[in-house]
Amino acid sequence: MFTGIVEEIGTIYRIDRSEKSCKLTIHAQKVIDDCKEGDSIAVNGTCLTVTALDKKGFTADAMTETMLRTTLGQLKAGDKVNLERSLRPIDRMGGHIVAGHVDGVGTITGLRQEDIATVMAVKVSSSLNRYIAVKGSVCVDGTSLTVTACSDSAFEVWLIPFTKESTILGLKNIGDSVNIEVDMIARYVERLMYFQDENVSSSNLSEDFLRNHGFL
Repeated sequence: MFTGIVEEIGTIYRIDRSEKSCKLTIHAQKVIDDCKEGDSIAVNGTCLTVTALDKKGFTADAMTETMLRTTLGQLKAGDKVNLERSLRPIDRMGGHIVAGHVDGVGTITGLRQEDIATVMAVKVSSSLNRYIAVKGSVCVDGTSLTVTACSDSAFEVWLIPFTKESTILGLKNIGDSVNIEVDMIARYVERLMYFQDENVSSSNLSEDFLRNHGFL
């Protein structure tokens, strides 16, 4: 579990690719301070398991499912990535609850300046957009952000100078792809409503049933 508050910008040192997976070696300092093999680190919002450590950084594997759903397969040596260690129970919840399970990939369609902030527009599929609401939370490349506007196919977030300096979002351009994780609460609400509707539609409860059993 994560909060979407990026701790460090790391650098891809090496990528060893196989047919449907890859091994990422990432140079970092802060996130490996108290890290051990088997720990979880979010890389651009994608939860990965640390498989090896040294003084310069860590190594993690990205499996087939991860490659299909995220932008990790597009990375190359020298690229910058957002890094966050998994949440500890004593940590402050500075962002929102982030699982590190990327739902899909969005595309940056707009960047405009509003005083000190940059307004970023991100296009997403309708299957993701349905979970995104104004004033709600969304995770973009592992960064917890507040949604300021929504349309049928896109949403907007505002990046303050600190966010642009502390994450790779300040390096993004129009047309770039980003990992998107929607607020998990929205997914659970939809799931609950699905079963509620299913139970109502499949119920034998009717006016005739109530009358025949003496309730009316």
